Amino acid sequence: MNLKNLPITPLPSVKLDKHQEDLLIHNELFATLLGETIFRYAGLHIYEVTEKLKEASSKYYKTQKQEARKNLSSFCSELTDAEILRVIRGFSIFSALANIAEDVYQTHEQRYAKISNKPQIGSLEKSLKNLKKKGISQDKILKAMEKVSIVPVLTAHPTQVQRKSILDLTKKLTDILDKYENVKSHQIDENEWLNDLSRGIQIWWQTAMLRASKLRVTDEISNALSYYNITFFNEIPRLMNKFQEISKTLGNSEVKSQALLPLTMGMWIGGDRDGNPYVTVNTLEQSAQEQAIKLFQHYLDVVREIYRDLSMSISMTNVTEELQKLADASGEVSPHRTHEPYRRALTTITDRLLATAYKLCDYNRDLLPPKRKNGIDLPYKSANEFTNDLVIVAESLKKNNSEFLTQGKLNNLISATKIFGFHLATIDLRQDSSVHEICVAELLKSANILGDYLSLSEDARCEILLRELEHDPRILSDPTIPQSETLASELAIYRKAKSLRERFGSKIIEKNLISHATSVSDMLEIAILLKEANLAKGNEGNEFCDLQIVPLFETVEDLIAAPDILRKWFNLPLVKKWMDKKGRKQEVMLGYSDSNKDGGYLSSSWSLYKAQKELTAIGREFDVEISFFHGRGGTVGRGGGPSYEAILAQPEGSTDGTIRLTEQGEVIGAKYGNPDLGLKNLEALVSAALESSALTEEDADWEEYEKIIENVSELSYYAYRDLVYNTDGFSDFFFEVTPINFIAGLNIGSRPSSRKKTQSLDSLRAIPWVFSWSQARIMLPGWYGVGTAFTKWIDNDDKKLEILQKMYKEWPFFRSTISNVDMVLSKTDLSIFAEYVKLASDQETAQKIFKEIEKEWILTIDILKKITGNDVLLADNPELVSSLRNRLPYFDSMNYLQIELIKRSRAGDDSEELRKAIHISINGLATGLRNSG
Repeated sequence: MNLKNLPITPLPSVKLDKHQEDLLIHNELFATLLGETIFRYAGLHIYEVTEKLKEASSKYYKTQKQEARKNLSSFCSELTDAEILRVIRGFSIFSALANIAEDVYQTHEQRYAKISNKPQIGSLEKSLKNLKKKGISQDKILKAMEKVSIVPVLTAHPTQVQRKSILDLTKKLTDILDKYENVKSHQIDENEWLNDLSRGIQIWWQTAMLRASKLRVTDEISNALSYYNITFFNEIPRLMNKFQEISKTLGNSEVKSQALLPLTMGMWIGGDRDGNPYVTVNTLEQSAQEQAIKLFQHYLDVVREIYRDLSMSISMTNVTEELQKLADASGEVSPHRTHEPYRRALTTITDRLLATAYKLCDYNRDLLPPKRKNGIDLPYKSANEFTNDLVIVAESLKKNNSEFLTQGKLNNLISATKIFGFHLATIDLRQDSSVHEICVAELLKSANILGDYLSLSEDARCEILLRELEHDPRILSDPTIPQSETLASELAIYRKAKSLRERFGSKIIEKNLISHATSVSDMLEIAILLKEANLAKGNEGNEFCDLQIVPLFETVEDLIAAPDILRKWFNLPLVKKWMDKKGRKQEVMLGYSDSNKDGGYLSSSWSLYKAQKELTAIGREFDVEISFFHGRGGTVGRGGGPSYEAILAQPEGSTDGTIRLTEQGEVIGAKYGNPDLGLKNLEALVSAALESSALTEEDADWEEYEKIIENVSELSYYAYRDLVYNTDGFSDFFFEVTPINFIAGLNIGSRPSSRKKTQSLDSLRAIPWVFSWSQARIMLPGWYGVGTAFTKWIDNDDKKLEILQKMYKEWPFFRSTISNVDMVLSKTDLSIFAEYVKLASDQETAQKIFKEIEKEWILTIDILKKITGNDVLLADNPELVSSLRNRLPYFDSMNYLQIELIKRSRAGDDSEELRKAIHISINGLATGLRNSG
């Protein structure tokens, strides 16, 4: 193949404003300090090699000629494994430093926007303006506000790469760089500031970037919970208070406004067993315990701060009767506190809070402070009691001319108790439907009810499951009868869920998700298992189901079948009784990854859109409020892209304000690793939910456009399937031209990358599938099939093209879809992917497949230009253009080094340096791309 003839990704040139100039300065500063660090610790030779690679890649972007790269491969081949390890380490660290520079830039932009009072896209103020502009009444907005319920659910996944130590260093350097404005205004000595940055980078160079052992579930729990101290504990209550204040401003009463709870948190780590044998009853308990200890530490710290603040003497202020009772309950206190009623009241609160923590936290009690001698050893029965005591403090201040003193810490803590309770985040249970059916079959057999449940038809399965639920209150399991390891493990999980709900309250576990749900019997099987732990019953007069049974529809085929499954489910008399008791609500989880792997990006997006529309209609038919849980990943190939636009792109009337969505892997760090950016991202979720909730089906008519996308989606589906599933040799091509087999061996997640121990596309998880294409810089699942589909539909008809251009301007779903394809293509590089293609053993087949991919790439970029009217990608996203321009030379160098390492590994080189270097290259590219999987 002739690289000279390969097209170059069309990106616009960068026009820097004042703030972007600061970003450029910071990137150059980091590059200089990192260069000095490399020179100090790795020597002149490694420094010169690093600079030479970077300059060759930079030259390519300046000249826009492939010739600039012609010697990169041969240059990399001349380096030893040990040299590559050090060079690639430098590039990987710079990827992370570039992220830091951009985060600080975004933070400063956020602050400038606040000062200018100009509403930003994604802010509540901007969303209110948008709604008023669309003619949405104030009453309708207030009703929409009552419905807003956003739940980001933190998850781990097979491609999570960062070590906790690296995350801590990232936070430290971010805080230092953030002080740049103080340096410019001479409030901080510049040399000291530079020395602090340099020290951090030097420590980073000497810190292990890879885990010595496989990441454990407990590590994943700790990593996820670290973001609470950084962002969630402080920013979510602030956002909630802002939301409530807006409600009052729009005319809602104090009571109604205070009842609004727009955002709470969810957690998968510790309860998500699907394909992860390391998630057990012990990790579920540990997840709950770790959450609780983190929460109580926060509560105790804040109460202590409020205690220090409220030093008022009874001789200088009055207090309410309720506050005085709370103060008197403290018992013996220091003589210095006798006349300080607020501090005495807070002593009572601290005693009770600490007693509650000791009662609920069996693990890590040593992290709690000791109980006060002669203190009140009376645990709170619920988080509401704790909230009420704090409200007593606040009300006393308000009634005694000190309402201003409630603002800040006290109000935020009161809000935090409503958001986090004593549980912190709701843990979901999830398991594959195939495991459930095996367990139910074993239970029925051991109880001498049915010998071969698995051979039954769907109708026969439902009949026997309903009979067991409705007519026999007894459980099926018998402790005297031996159980398989699988059944024993599953039953232990449900019994643990029962125990945790009794200890921490019902919010600790509320939902049970079923992966690969394909039938009503899949849902009834969960009910049978819940019944074993007294979490569900179906016999007359005692019908209840404590956990909501949530089907996860993943493939295109599953999404098509979903409406029929839910219709049958809602028609069951037992399900009607359960819903009447718990509220007529049903959550449905939509899987973006598998549907994309199954049918390509456009087909997947459209299938998800249609499914939501149809399921919402079925909900109205049965008077059931349907809500959706979006299993979105970081990449476009897994439903990623900007969350604000993604929520607004859902069918009108389908969100109703209630949305749960997964936040995964590197995306958690990118969105919530900085408190200012964290607040911005959280507010964008709430704002989008508010807008989408206020807009109903009557506010939009996209029927004509939907028919067009139906046709285009089908064309895209077949184009994608022809390549991935119907092309001879494609499976081998994928496994040879991407680093997938090295990803499987990297200690980057507790979950295996494949469901089965076979090398096949069918058994491969969708997450590493997308991750691998990203590493090879082609991002195939995020765009393949789009060009062919639209080109065929337009069929050289200019009027059809004009319709698509109109759709792009008017229809949020279509604009979001096209923008995401535009964004993902901006990170692709055909000539680099062509180097990966040379790794294939069967070059004749590989080059044929590459030609098909190249043809589709050209076609897709051409069609994007025509639809958007832009000559380049990212024409409307200057920030991402600037970001890519800064880091692409480093990306490219890592890619060439990774390719050389893969060649050597396949030739038999198994040195420790080579293994580490490959894994650091994977780490560095994932960090730089910021949406690994």
